[in-house]
Amino acid sequence: MKLLSRLPPERRALFWQVVRYGISGLFITACQAVVYWTLAALAGWHPQVANGIGYLAAVMIGYVTHSAFTFRGQGGDGNHAARGVKFVVVSLLSYALNALWVFLCVTHMRWPEWSPIPAMIFVTPAVMFGINRQWVFR
Repeated sequence: MKLLSRLPPERRALFWQVVRYGISGLFITACQAVVYWTLAALAGWHPQVANGIGYLAAVMIGYVTHSAFTFRGQGGDGNHAARGVKFVVVSLLSYALNALWVFLCVTHMRWPEWSPIPAMIFVTPAVMFGINRQWVFR
């Protein structure tokens, strides 16, 4: 932690924001993955329908979590409606990326239903952090 104390305050703040994003992002993504896998593998729903429902759950959980925890104190202009619209737009990109992983892994490669989950957990959230930080919660 000595190394952290040597950083300028804005870098320290970014570090802790990344930590909070990692914690909340893993939680949100895990919620989406559980919904997706439960519906696709256990209930036998089409993988894209299951992914869509998982996405809707993740958007609701994500907006609340990122507003209150990840990006707290950032973007405090009070315009929740505008921020909410931006968040939904960005989350649509997240949905498209996850739909791409499902298509590539499950439909195209004919791999098991769980195969897109690593990309959903690691790749999509990394892209979304940058966009949310720079556009939605700035």
